Amino acid sequence: MADSSHVPARTGTNRPQAWINWLSRYGIFLLLVILVVALSIITPLVRGEQYFLTPRNLTQVMLQGSINGIIALGMTFIITSGGIDLSVGSIVALAGVIGASVMALGSGPWVGALVAIATGIACGCFNGFLITRIKLQPFIATLGTMGIFRGLTLILSDGRPIYGFDSAFVDIFSQRVFGEIPLPVIVVAVLAVLCWLVLTKTRFGKYVIAIGSSEESVARAGISIRRYKLGIYTFGGVLTGISAVLLTARLSSADPTSGTMFELDAIAATVMGGTSLSGGEGTIAGTIVGALIISIIRNALNILNIPAFWQQFVIGAVIIIAVALDQVRRRYAQRVG
Repeated sequence: MADSSHVPARTGTNRPQAWINWLSRYGIFLLLVILVVALSIITPLVRGEQYFLTPRNLTQVMLQGSINGIIALGMTFIITSGGIDLSVGSIVALAGVIGASVMALGSGPWVGALVAIATGIACGCFNGFLITRIKLQPFIATLGTMGIFRGLTLILSDGRPIYGFDSAFVDIFSQRVFGEIPLPVIVVAVLAVLCWLVLTKTRFGKYVIAIGSSEESVARAGISIRRYKLGIYTFGGVLTGISAVLLTARLSSADPTSGTMFELDAIAATVMGGTSLSGGEGTIAGTIVGALIISIIRNALNILNIPAFWQQFVIGAVIIIAVALDQVRRRYAQRVG
């Protein structure tokens, strides 16, 4: 009798937790559907025409979200490991300026692209060095390098955009495939699949999650946390360098002021997608959907003629709400567990 009376109580207790787990895992996809449906209804009323669901606008939404999506993929690994990177926007600007400068001197488009990616790798490696060797907290280390990389970008460019490189660079990275799909959208899709495989199917990915869950336990197992953290930030640098290449090609120039607030968008996409700022949990699919939602929000604000000043307000609010919900879920799980 004692056992049978205990079973319903456990089931009743677990039902709210099951709903919370479901929302934490799939809520971002539900939010995407709600946004698309709502904007499909609202925009014709405001503009007097069907604007949001046109192929041209949807393509623009994906194109705008692709840069942030690539950066956010790297941020997913970093945050899952329990870290943070506030320097990604400055890395984008520095990598773009250096790559464009090399091309402006006469190098081919692929050389410029490789140099930009190598710059991203070097910056990510430097962040990892400060965190693993100098023992700085990730927030402090990357806050400092955010200023260092931005300052170096302005010094190298003299504060002016870099033009005059081979137009073949712009042509290569502005191509459309399968009809009307921009190449950056294909790039982010391929990178998302690769990142999912790395995070879920490789030893590196398992250690990323383990380090974020309990760094002490990983150290006790004899695993080199220093080496893996260095690899995590370097990997983030690779992806940020790739995004710099695509952004430079898209703008047909390298602006030393570009990338401002990119770190906010990347963190928002990552956290909104279900990656916990406490570490130990990360989802690639959620990150991509989060980046897409941010792009939709920006697009919707433009369509509805809402001032651009509200965009950062909305993104900041999204981060607070996402983190607050994650904290509520964790506290509830600890209470019922």
